[in-house]
Amino acid sequence: MPGEDWEDFGFEGIGTQWEISTPFPLAQSVRARLLNRVEEFDAAWSRFRADSRVSIMAREPGRFGFPDEAGRLGPLYRTLYGLTDGAMTPLIGASLERLGYDAGYSLKPSGSPLPAPPWDEVLKWDGTIITTTLPVVLDIGAAGKGLLVDLLADELEAEGIDSFVIDGSGDLLARGPQSTQVALEHPYNPGQAIGIVPLAGRALCASASNRRAWGDGWHHVLDGTTGQPVRTAVATWALADTAMLADALATALFFVPGARLEQAFDFSWLTVFSDGSAAHSAEFEGTLFT
Repeated sequence: MPGEDWEDFGFEGIGTQWEISTPFPLAQSVRARLLNRVEEFDAAWSRFRADSRVSIMAREPGRFGFPDEAGRLGPLYRTLYGLTDGAMTPLIGASLERLGYDAGYSLKPSGSPLPAPPWDEVLKWDGTIITTTLPVVLDIGAAGKGLLVDLLADELEAEGIDSFVIDGSGDLLARGPQSTQVALEHPYNPGQAIGIVPLAGRALCASASNRRAWGDGWHHVLDGTTGQPVRTAVATWALADTAMLADALATALFFVPGARLEQAFDFSWLTVFSDGSAAHSAEFEGTLFT
């Protein structure tokens, strides 16, 4: 991370590994506050635990109250749902379960690909209140880990800590003056890098179809209009002011060109396609290796 003299606090949360690096050791009270925030997030949004609000929504329709961060998340998802013509949707959960990415991690399809239900037919997202007309499997995985990165940053800043790097298994947020050099992982060879990005004061998030893949070509980036895995892009990176935005846009790049997304959002990006070609924004801060 930023320097050899920085201290790392590692832990597991929402099913993945986390590391928070700071110039000094975090007090036990701060660590406890961070872990509590992760637990609160998981209890609300996880589709992998039976007691979460998302799991209750999957069993019965109704009116559900969610934590304050829902007010950040809903408008972003709604905008990207429109920009991708319904391909990127928080209603993709049942489609993922159909292909085997379920609570039991069976990784065995139980039927043919299932398109996600149309947003306006089943879902109303108004701030922190989500109302459904049918049982739905909400999945915020396209932006949720980035959102949790931002929430942990809020906790650190509330404690007066203004220099840190949060690494949520590749979803990165850096605060403070020091720059961190981040390698861009080769989509077909995790042991190699295709480039490097200097990260300071921003978030960098990536999405890749090889990260959660199983069976005969199945992976977790599904087109909500078909329920099928996306086949054109294989890896994306997005840099933005918040990790939630970078995380969401890294997924959106699988469905629409970055130039289209630039019309609505202030960010930079890189997309690598299945034919080996790549495209990136004019302002992309990284250096690609030849």
